[in-house]
Amino acid sequence: MRASGTPKDLHRRFESLFATGSGLKGLAAVNHSIVGKWFMITGFVYFLIGGVLAMLIRAQLATPDSAFMEASAYNQVFTMHGTVMMFLFTIPMIEGFGLYMLPKLLGSRDLAFPRLSAFGYWCYFFGGLIVLGSMVAGVAPDSGWFMYTPLSDATFTPGKNADFWLIGVTFVEISALCAAVELVVTVLRVRTAGMALHRMPIFAWYILVTGMMIIVGFPPLVLASVLLEIERAFGWPFFTPTQGGDPLLWQHLFWLFGHPEVYIIFLPAAGIVSTLIPVFARRPLVGYAWVVVSLVAMGFISFGLWVHHMFAVGIPHLAQVFFSAASMMVAIPTAIQFFSWIATLWAGRPYVRLPMYYLFGFLVIFVAGGLTGVMLALVPFNWQVHDTHFVVAHLHYVLVGGFVFPLMAGVYYWMPQVTGRMPSETLGKAAFWLIFIGFNLTFFVMHLTGLIGMPRRIYTYEAGLGWEWPNLVSSLGGFLLTIGIALFVVDVLLHSRLGRPAPRNPWGAGTLEWAMAAPPPSYNIASQPEVTGRQPLSDQPGLEKQMASGKLYLGEPREGRRETLGVSVVNGEPNHIVLLSAPSWIPFLGALSLALFFVAFLAEVYPLSVAGALLALTVFLRWTWMSGQRTDPEPQDAGGGLKLPLHFVADSPPGLWGMGFTLVVDSAFFASLLFGYLYVWTVAPAWDSPELLGAHPLAVSITIAGLALAAWGAWAAAKANEAARVTARRIRLAITAIGGLVATAGFLAVPVALLPAPIGSHTYMALTTAVSGYAAFHTLLGAVIAVYAIARCRAGYISPLRRLDLRILDLWWRYTLAAGALAAAAVHLLPRVMP
Repeated sequence: MRASGTPKDLHRRFESLFATGSGLKGLAAVNHSIVGKWFMITGFVYFLIGGVLAMLIRAQLATPDSAFMEASAYNQVFTMHGTVMMFLFTIPMIEGFGLYMLPKLLGSRDLAFPRLSAFGYWCYFFGGLIVLGSMVAGVAPDSGWFMYTPLSDATFTPGKNADFWLIGVTFVEISALCAAVELVVTVLRVRTAGMALHRMPIFAWYILVTGMMIIVGFPPLVLASVLLEIERAFGWPFFTPTQGGDPLLWQHLFWLFGHPEVYIIFLPAAGIVSTLIPVFARRPLVGYAWVVVSLVAMGFISFGLWVHHMFAVGIPHLAQVFFSAASMMVAIPTAIQFFSWIATLWAGRPYVRLPMYYLFGFLVIFVAGGLTGVMLALVPFNWQVHDTHFVVAHLHYVLVGGFVFPLMAGVYYWMPQVTGRMPSETLGKAAFWLIFIGFNLTFFVMHLTGLIGMPRRIYTYEAGLGWEWPNLVSSLGGFLLTIGIALFVVDVLLHSRLGRPAPRNPWGAGTLEWAMAAPPPSYNIASQPEVTGRQPLSDQPGLEKQMASGKLYLGEPREGRRETLGVSVVNGEPNHIVLLSAPSWIPFLGALSLALFFVAFLAEVYPLSVAGALLALTVFLRWTWMSGQRTDPEPQDAGGGLKLPLHFVADSPPGLWGMGFTLVVDSAFFASLLFGYLYVWTVAPAWDSPELLGAHPLAVSITIAGLALAAWGAWAAAKANEAARVTARRIRLAITAIGGLVATAGFLAVPVALLPAPIGSHTYMALTTAVSGYAAFHTLLGAVIAVYAIARCRAGYISPLRRLDLRILDLWWRYTLAAGALAAAAVHLLPRVMP
């Protein structure tokens, strides 16, 4: 399908199709460029807030016996500093950067699920407001950004301080998981033609691995936050040792998230490095395949390191040996990437421009942070410096050196593409030296402060301990660092508007984002190319003009549809057309409904919280109702003589993949819950052999029968739909709904009627209720989805060709059958076989 008219006419037609309204209508935006900018701008505001909090900390510690802040205020400030930086800046900034850049790098017009990314942003926005609202209200969390129990439980933190953290951070984590599913499915399924996995830009590989790590790594923290909030609100003792719990369960769940997060933060920044160094070295990346293998290995190894943070809590020596070795092993894939960068520079003809200064700063600082990480992996050394300022210095060398410096390099590198303006070399270099010198003054000296014994998280110290001059130097360095950050902000804001106009592709890069106009239009490209290598602009001269003239795939706007190519996962062959969402208020309203649920729960207005949850469910059902169409579409002309089906009748559409990865999130959450259930049963020191659940064969039979009936009904309904047996399809969907309700009743019977003691009496009762509740939620939701599918059938949205709804329902019930069987075994069988 080739375009008619001039490129300017084509631009006007595409722009009218993809444009977002102005004023309040802008809040309904779903375009990836707009949503990505929202994420990045909001994240940078939080970065500045976190920086101000850091300066308050340094002002307090600059001199001994300081009265600048009281202990309670200091506890709130350092807790909020860590929380803002770790949860409200780094991860949202990474995801915003990915949301903005990925479609441009992949040669597509948008992400796989534009409304999902917009929903993720609004969850982030409202969750961040909850966290910051605590500071405005004077009840900011004060138990540390890691919220260790028992300090954060209701006994030692009786106010709402910890509740703001638990609820706000959980809301933000929902945002992160939505963005992760979005990014992973986009990389795998929404690329331009010919972009096989081995031809993808290296940055896309980094984002793919990062997204998968978020999908698996964030659910343990969500679970921990949910359990602790339930304990604080209702007195169910998940972590209380006097009732069978164990505070170390929180640490295990937190660091199951926390240590992979270090690499989740590092990998996208390393992706920026792997993208920029070949451009300024003027040669392709050395060892592309080795780099891909190394970052995949790093993703796997990072999940075996969490006890690295718990060497001082009394775990067995054999476990310490294993986790110490794993902590050192992760240096191997990191080193592979570093040697690839060095080899690329060595083999190329490098020239130094402004972004390279920040890359060199990254190389120096991150190597130093990595070396101290290897030191901390050694158990005897770890014992000596645990909870000292040495650990604080290491953390900042890894996170600031490994993330902020590459991020700034990326800002200067892509600034001409985003704004159409060039940055200032003079101001940018001055900002770099201030930041580099100020950072090292602050945190290199902090290593020494820790080695001479200064603990972290103390709000003051006496004179004469030898800590005076290191703290003063660190504080002076911190203020110098702040001046450098301020100069960077001024430079970017000033030159994004007043800088000299940027030429097309000013750095001579070969990736597709530089084929677009600067700033890029809302639709990115007028037609999608078929690429033949990793550097399309270098490998295929004149490709930019062909893309702009609409001579390639999907080069003609039609029927008011926003279209982009969907491709096979491995070889990048186009196999369907993805219809993209138009601007919609649904994401905003869905996040607002969840905000009502969370805020009402925080205020202990539980009926209103339930109303918020039901309102959110209604919005989500309306969201899906707007998808698809009521007639079977014909294959569409995609250009080049290629006819492709629309995504909702394709064999492997993005929606099915999105549900698959959502269930991976779900399974990671459930695996964490089962881990906690078994952990306290086998390890908790105060587990005092409570009265266990008795044998209830009738309840077990009802539960298993309901699960099997519902799963069979969903599978059989999909088969009946393929055979165009409308009545059989409706009956089997009704069977699915009935089976789901029966299974729900079987699971709910455990806490309602079968437990031998009240839920709040012992950790066993609380965790048994949690496992049963998890299964009941899934069976009930599966029943609702089945009823909803009946309504969709009656409305004409489902046919033998348009079968995506029933395939998703079948996938849901396959998972629920497996998870429900495990839950039933844990609840009913485990008490029979465990001592």
